[in-house]
Amino acid sequence: MTNGSTLAVWAAGKRAGLLAREPSREYVFAYEPQVESKAQVSLTMPVRLKSWVSRDLHPIFQMNLPEGALLEAIRRAIAKIIGEDDLSILRVTGGNQVGRNRFSLPDDDHPGVTETPESLSELLTYPDTRELFHELVERYALRSGVSGVQPKVLLEARDRATLASTGYIVKAWGSEYPFLSANEFFCMTAAKRAGLPTPEFFLADNGGLFIMRRFDITAKGDPMGFEDLAALQALGTAQKYSSSYERVAKTIRDFVAGEHLMAAREQFFATLVLSVMVRNGDAHLKNFGVLYAEPQAPVRLAPVYDVVTTSAYIKNDVPALTLSGTKKWWPRKMLERFAVAHLSLPTSVISAIFIRLAEAVTETQSLLRQYLTQHPEFKTVGEQMLKAWEDGINGLAG
Repeated sequence: MTNGSTLAVWAAGKRAGLLAREPSREYVFAYEPQVESKAQVSLTMPVRLKSWVSRDLHPIFQMNLPEGALLEAIRRAIAKIIGEDDLSILRVTGGNQVGRNRFSLPDDDHPGVTETPESLSELLTYPDTRELFHELVERYALRSGVSGVQPKVLLEARDRATLASTGYIVKAWGSEYPFLSANEFFCMTAAKRAGLPTPEFFLADNGGLFIMRRFDITAKGDPMGFEDLAALQALGTAQKYSSSYERVAKTIRDFVAGEHLMAAREQFFATLVLSVMVRNGDAHLKNFGVLYAEPQAPVRLAPVYDVVTTSAYIKNDVPALTLSGTKKWWPRKMLERFAVAHLSLPTSVISAIFIRLAEAVTETQSLLRQYLTQHPEFKTVGEQMLKAWEDGINGLAG
């Protein structure tokens, strides 16, 4: 593996192996000799002597490649210097990735970046969030290994109350999806009020930024293993819509530890019901994931993230993945049959989930209406959200 572009891959601070693109244009990853099993880079790629060869970049390494505006910002910064292929992107963003894996040049002693924490309170109260986010992109784009089309960066921020700093994902919005930050904030609020596990999240005072605490970092600052379901299904980012919720259920069964399986199934089903109820057409494979301390430790479902009312922007939007071979806002009976057949959930649990979600979305509607009176600039999108939610609640009524 000496020809072509080559990177060292690190897992939880341990050098795991080398990743290269060969002259044949195949991507090859080989573990270091005598590497420990703790340095396994993916649940789907156990440590072995034989190299892992892929026509496209391996899904686990492709998982955090930036998309959209962040990708374009990175490409503009590095294209003339080191190129703009996938390995070049990993090279510059590899010191700060979601999950355990990091990337560096082969001769580097360690990966990573040193950051001076921002102030969380200043991020939330800064008057011109467009100017602020532009500055954050300039500062952090080259150290933000995070996927997603929505403009976002990874950074460290300090909480004034505790003086402790931790990692956050900071998201903005563009003209194509106006006020997406507030949209996500209220959808996530509904998830939280329904009792679903969510990371800590905030909305900037003027609605310009959505800030979410990273759930792949422990309280001690150690990175946790995170793999989205596209990676677990051996699919690249471009295939994130090419699956079904039945296959998601099977992937959860295959990878989540037995002691966490029923909780994971309930959480997944509740998240699916929430997506139907708030008309979130972007619940694709990359918006579900698993967490683990190390590959041999118990695997559990990651908390809920990236929930938005997409129909506020795309009037006739449909779900991201199929259910029973269809993409539509399914009736309650179809969802109930899916929960019994593919998730083995008792009917009493299924019924309780529908009730809990309807109550949470209804309660959040009241908060959204209050926000609209204080932020008239959000009126058009907010009213579209309220209408979509009303349709969703009524469509799933018992």
